[in-house]
Amino acid sequence: MLFSIRLGSLFVSTLLLYGCGQPETTALDQQLYVWQRQWTPAHQTALRDSRADFSTLRVLALQSFPQAGWSRARVDANLLRQDGRPLIAVVRLDGQLQSVDRHEVMAQVEQLIIDWQGQGLTLAGVEIDHDAGVARLPEYRLLLTELRKGLPASMSLSITALPAWLSSPELPALLAAVDSSVLQVHAVSNPQNGLFHVEQTKKWTQAWSRLTSKPFYLALPAYGVALLPASSGGPIVESEVTIERDGERRELLADPQQLRDLGLDLRNDPPEHLAGLIWFRLPLAHDRRAWSLTTLRAVARGEVLRSQLQLQVSEHEGLFDISIINPGNLDSPWPDRMTLAVTDCEGADALAGYALQQTQDTLTFSRLREGRIAADGQRALGWARCAKIDQGASHVHP
Repeated sequence: MLFSIRLGSLFVSTLLLYGCGQPETTALDQQLYVWQRQWTPAHQTALRDSRADFSTLRVLALQSFPQAGWSRARVDANLLRQDGRPLIAVVRLDGQLQSVDRHEVMAQVEQLIIDWQGQGLTLAGVEIDHDAGVARLPEYRLLLTELRKGLPASMSLSITALPAWLSSPELPALLAAVDSSVLQVHAVSNPQNGLFHVEQTKKWTQAWSRLTSKPFYLALPAYGVALLPASSGGPIVESEVTIERDGERRELLADPQQLRDLGLDLRNDPPEHLAGLIWFRLPLAHDRRAWSLTTLRAVARGEVLRSQLQLQVSEHEGLFDISIINPGNLDSPWPDRMTLAVTDCEGADALAGYALQQTQDTLTFSRLREGRIAADGQRALGWARCAKIDQGASHVHP
């Protein structure tokens, strides 16, 4: 089956990495997953501010789930046209699907490309994201072989791949059926063990490099999840969407310092065929479980990471607004405690997440729950009506 498609020339730029404190290294292509199912006005700012550091956008476009069937992500085509970076449409086939109808998948992909072209978008490629079990890799290879034949030669076909596939003798043939692969090295094992393990990632990367003769990328985490207790079996994982369930949430967050160091190692000594890094996911304002874009850019550049929590007090007619600011490039946990030296306070209160203890000459804000202050961000703690607050004698306790 041939798709009737007009394709522009694919231009993928290689970014020169830069930033404060960054050692001399070889440039490594950096890309972004845009994974929101519904786009909001926040996408405009996020795309604009990410353009200088990430060469290509891999956009969640289409999904197929058991029972629910097929659904499109509500992408803002105007923003993508204005952005102008190469686009790769990601088609997500849920791993719980009992079977995959090859003809249906090809028809859906064909229609997706036609519809996106009708909105003025030019696709550089299609990526299939399917967490197939090892036993189903031969069936998956047949789908990819037919899909590759149906796509124009100028349009790339890639797959999201799992380290578990390394144990299968079918893997080399599967990789030969596509133009490139994206090795997902986050959230690949029991979440109780964390989202990401540096040394295991290096082993997987080297093994993948030996098995493929085609370009591959690493999909790296720039986000966190929460684990909720379940009545039986493993924990329930809460990510972008809040799950209405009682019980204490255990937060897991990918460590920016670990990912920054890994990126530098890969640039200094890149495995054969490694083409670049793809970060999951484009962070939007108020995305509570993603790194801030400031931190993500700093990690991608290999900058030295620093958080710099500082007290900020603004006063109007004796009423003080009390905040913490973080002018560094690294997101920071809320401080455990902050003590302010005050004079003649008539009243004060803390905002949600903190409790206030007041004495004659001090206000102490104590953290009640965990949270993060984004790099280049701030967090309001409370207010006070006082004759004076002495910032020089006040202290932030990590």
